[in-house]
Amino acid sequence: MFKQIKKFALQMVAGANIATLLVMWLIGYSGHLNPASHASLSNLNLAFPIFLLLNLAFLIFWIVFKLKYALIPLVGFILCYQPVRAYIPLNVPSEVPDDAIKVLSYNVWGFAYWEEQSRGNPIIQYIAGQKADIVCLQEASCPSETRAYLDKVIGGMYEYSDTSCMKKGENILAIYSRFPIVQKEKIVYKSVGNHSAAFTLNVRGENVVVVNNHLETMGLSAADKANFKMMMKGKMVGDSARHESYRLIDKLSVAAKIRAPQAEAVRQFIKKRNYQSIICVGDFNDSPLSYTHNTIAEGLVDCYIATGNGPGISYHNSGFYVRIDNIMCSDDWKPYCCKVDDKIATSDHYPIYCWLKRRPKP
Repeated sequence: MFKQIKKFALQMVAGANIATLLVMWLIGYSGHLNPASHASLSNLNLAFPIFLLLNLAFLIFWIVFKLKYALIPLVGFILCYQPVRAYIPLNVPSEVPDDAIKVLSYNVWGFAYWEEQSRGNPIIQYIAGQKADIVCLQEASCPSETRAYLDKVIGGMYEYSDTSCMKKGENILAIYSRFPIVQKEKIVYKSVGNHSAAFTLNVRGENVVVVNNHLETMGLSAADKANFKMMMKGKMVGDSARHESYRLIDKLSVAAKIRAPQAEAVRQFIKKRNYQSIICVGDFNDSPLSYTHNTIAEGLVDCYIATGNGPGISYHNSGFYVRIDNIMCSDDWKPYCCKVDDKIATSDHYPIYCWLKRRPKP
């Protein structure tokens, strides 16, 4: 009798495991669906880590209680190799060559609206300390006092700099470079306050197009984020939690639907340049499994997936923890040691940086 109960229980757990890996597979590849036509499914990828952890828990369970059934979660990991690697890559670190250039991308959140001018702005001090060759900033609008400090500290380090904005002084994209900036161009797409800009740099005698992006925000208010955080902590349950979940999903879906053509515009901009030397960075406001990410990454190397380790969470505000900041490059560059630096939490984003070295020409 006991053996029959045990057998039935194991079969039930096996069934639950199979259901979990099927959902994980569907969610993992949901980023290939265009939100313009599948808005309700566009944010399923945000749930991927939940099912990833569940499948890992099943693997541990089977190793302890029924080793041969461990094949089920292992098959799940194999089927989901691509999204697992995109979400939480594991790479062997390699030494950075001396002639590699360092690229830093950072959504500075208006430099955190820093008011303690006597102490200096920690975000600006961080950027200065990184000594990157190319610095790309998003949300770089700031008061005149902060701007003066920025020009004094960062402007003095870089001979070349430029900005792009939607309206005068609003939602500024900035670039600081040790290499000459020879051209600037906005990438045209529909948005109220977000945009992308391309800066052509002369890097050691060759032109490189650096695309700095700040795509459509998630569309959540401070109250929305606070409610989400309450749900994550279990402080909102029952009908209230269910209603709030549906409302948040609707808002996220609307934002994803807006981002889709923006990502396509960036992709087309890069494609029209026949994939000449490209460095594409910035705040995509979408996960590494999203349609936005997949669209822009087509034909490019995601430097974090190629050389980073762990989930690399770059947005850390109000219970939303996901990697939405990116550095990508064309095949003529070899990336090294891409990292999301969580040592500075002054902005609602962590900075991401990477070293790039030119590949030898064939």
